[in-house]
Amino acid sequence: MILYLHGFRSSPRSSKAQQCAQALAAMGRGAEFICPQLSAEPAQAWQQCLDLIAVYGTPQAVIGSSLGGFYATLVAEHTGCRAVPLNPAVLPERDLANEVGELTYFHTQEKFVFRREYLAQLHAMSPATITRPERYLLIAATGDEVLDWREMVARYAGATHIIIEGSNHSLDDFADYLPRVLEFCGAPGERFDAQTS
Repeated sequence: MILYLHGFRSSPRSSKAQQCAQALAAMGRGAEFICPQLSAEPAQAWQQCLDLIAVYGTPQAVIGSSLGGFYATLVAEHTGCRAVPLNPAVLPERDLANEVGELTYFHTQEKFVFRREYLAQLHAMSPATITRPERYLLIAATGDEVLDWREMVARYAGATHIIIEGSNHSLDDFADYLPRVLEFCGAPGERFDAQTS
């Protein structure tokens, strides 16, 4: 399983998720790609991740964008798998504090409520630090208009970093980096051993 976790207010219909799905399908590995619609409630979103792991086993790798990058880090720390955080949220409880209230999802326009208690959930979930940084590939854009790429670099110290000069929070040029992402995830190529790689 290669797990993709989308960002805040996003969905499996995000362009990066779709690009990953299409690339893996072209390799004949489309059935291995899983991208759930995550709950707006962090505790429930994390439970969704745990449920998928219970069904499918430890992911070969997890890719996560923005808030999904935060969740991807939790998955990597929980299972030992590789992770590719894309412009990840480092302090989501701080960065989402102004989002409390009724919002809409980007792709469906469906309304949902982001509650203040969700910020405390995020704070409680945040790992103190990452372990085994060699299993992380951070992709961060200096032009991210939402999150500070320097905080990402500090958070993932010791990991492999791809720092994109310019670009934006959505990583509109993600296709340029997709082959490197999939290579790091073990596709194409042999399945790696998450305990030794």
